[in-house]
Amino acid sequence: MNGTKKVAFYTLGCKLNFSETSTIARQFEKDGYEKTEFENVADVYVVNTCSVTDHADTKCRNIVRQALRNNPDAFIAVVGCYAQLKPEEIAEIPGVDIVLGANEKFNLPQFIENTKREKAGIHACEIKEVKDFIPSWSAGDRIRTFLKVQDGCDYFCAFCTIPLARGFSRSENIEKTLAYAREAVATGVKEIVLTGVNIGDFGNGTDENFLQLIKALDKVEGVERFRISSIEPNLLTDEIIEFVAASEKFVPHFHIPLQSGSDKILAAMRRRYESNLYTERVAKIKQLMPDACIGADVIVGFPGETEEDFLQTYNFLNELDVSYLHVFTYSERDNTTALRIKEVVPVEERKRRNKMLTILSEKKKRHFYEQQKGKEFTVLFEQENHDGFISGFTENYIRVKTDFDEALINQLVEVKLAEMDVDGVYKAKLRHAELVSAS
Repeated sequence: MNGTKKVAFYTLGCKLNFSETSTIARQFEKDGYEKTEFENVADVYVVNTCSVTDHADTKCRNIVRQALRNNPDAFIAVVGCYAQLKPEEIAEIPGVDIVLGANEKFNLPQFIENTKREKAGIHACEIKEVKDFIPSWSAGDRIRTFLKVQDGCDYFCAFCTIPLARGFSRSENIEKTLAYAREAVATGVKEIVLTGVNIGDFGNGTDENFLQLIKALDKVEGVERFRISSIEPNLLTDEIIEFVAASEKFVPHFHIPLQSGSDKILAAMRRRYESNLYTERVAKIKQLMPDACIGADVIVGFPGETEEDFLQTYNFLNELDVSYLHVFTYSERDNTTALRIKEVVPVEERKRRNKMLTILSEKKKRHFYEQQKGKEFTVLFEQENHDGFISGFTENYIRVKTDFDEALINQLVEVKLAEMDVDGVYKAKLRHAELVSAS
C-alpha cells in the first residue's frame, strides 16, 4: 500500500475502553499513521477487548476474520482486558500478530515496529506488577469525551475478573487530571464523562478523594457539563450527591451498580453494601434532584440465586425510583470465587429472569420519560442525521430529537419536551430556537 499507513480500531466493552482506544489512536497519528474506519482497508487493525462481554473468544475471532477480509496482509494487534486474561488463547487465533496486556497496549506503535511476523508475540506482565496509571481521554469521534480518572479495582467481587485484567486501584493526582480535562476541552467538546473501573475510589492511598476531584473539575473553564459514568453505592456519599445537586456543571444523572436486591446474594457476591444503603442513596438523590436520572446494573442467575431471591430483586427494583436498568445474565468466569458455589442456576432460567427485568427496565424508562413531559431542559445535540432528525441528551439523560439543522451540532439548546415519538424519543420544541452555547 502506497502513501501514509492506515490504522483502524474495533473497541468492545465499556466507556473506559473507548477512552483508551482513542489515546492509542493518537499515538499512532503522532507516528504518522492515518486513522480510518474498521470496515476500510488498513495496514494495522487494533482490537481492544473486554472481559465482561460474553463469548469474548468468539467475538475476537470474528473481528479478526473481518479485518483479514478487508486486508489479508494487515498487521493485527489484540489488546485490552481479555488480552491480559487469556493471551495464549488469543495468540492462537489465525491472523493475530501481537497480543498486549494492560500496560503494554499503550506502547503498541513501538511494539509493531519491533515485531517479526512469524508467530503471534505476547507481551503482558503479571497483573500484580501493573502499577502505573496511564491517562486517557476520547476525542474526534464524539460530541463528548470520556475522561479516564481511575483504573483497576481492589474489590474482587465474586463474579468479576476486572481486578485480574486491570490490576489494583490507581489514579493520577487532581492537578494532572485537571490538565487532561483541559486538553480534552481544547478539542471543542462540551461534555466530559468521568470514567474508570471504580471511580469513587479515586485517590485511594493518597490524601485526595473523588469529592475533591469533582469540586476541582467544576471550576474548569470551557466545559459545559460533567457526567459521572458509574459509581459504587458505598462510595457515593451524601456530600457527593449534595455537591452535584448544587453544581451548574455536574448533571443530575447517576449510574449506580446494584447487582441484586437480595442481601443474601449481595453477601455471596462479596459486594460492600446491603440493599437498604442503595435505597438511601436513591432517596437522597431524588430528594435533592427530583428529575434526576438514575440507572442501575443488576445481575440475574448468580449461583445460589433462588426464585425467591430473584423475586426479591424484582420487587425491590419495581418499587425503587430508578429510571432504567442494565441487566446482565451471570456467566461463569475463570478464577472467580463464584465458581465455588455449587447451586448453579440453569442457563434457560437465567435468560427468563433477564427478560423479566429487561421488560421492567423498559417500563421504568417510559415512566421516567413521561414524568418529564412539558418540562424545559438543555440538550447537547450530536452530529448524526437520522432520517432528517438530529438528536442529543438532556442533562438528565433523556434522548431528544428535532428537525436536522447543522447549526445545532455540538450546541447546547434549551428545549421544552413536547411529545414522545413511537420510538420512545422526545420530539422537542426549541425554546425560541436560542442556543445556550455557541461554537
